[in-house]
Amino acid sequence: MREGPANLESLQLNVGGDMSGGEGEIQSQRLLTPPLRPMAITWSPLPPLTWICPIIGHTGIAMSNGVICDFQGPYYVGTAGFMAFGAPTRYIPLPSSTTGSSSEAWDTSVSKANKCYEKRMHNICCDNCHSHVCYALNDMELYGFKRWNMVILAFWIFFCGRFKTFGDVVKTFLPFTVLMCIIFLLKS
Repeated sequence: MREGPANLESLQLNVGGDMSGGEGEIQSQRLLTPPLRPMAITWSPLPPLTWICPIIGHTGIAMSNGVICDFQGPYYVGTAGFMAFGAPTRYIPLPSSTTGSSSEAWDTSVSKANKCYEKRMHNICCDNCHSHVCYALNDMELYGFKRWNMVILAFWIFFCGRFKTFGDVVKTFLPFTVLMCIIFLLKS
């Protein structure tokens, strides 16, 4: 399993000049720090599928330190904190009091899901990022429920997920709205 740094804010870049701190060097510049959402389910749009049906998207699950893990493709689970299709636009925060488990138990369940899905072929319809998240939720028995599946997860995120910003609402629903307007105008 490829592990990313636990705290991505410590990532640094040196550009230009010599490496001795001379002219032209940029020190301690932060690179694309992912949004840290400890113990949360995350969601991002999956173009063009989300444009056609806004309930469809890409999911991930964040460890207790906020690093997002997502099943990105065949035999690969991203654990560096960056989701496959961009930064999350929606999330469902799950404080440990609602999960019924400690942060260690949460991380253990997410790690089990990661290990399992590193050995699986990705299938867009049947064994995908939603299945990866459901595996972790079933292992931890979130809310005492042990039958999490893609459909339940998709509807839960769609109806209960929080958008990070108003721009994320626009990013999710504007393409769908434009598409529906075009179809409506062509039919009339």
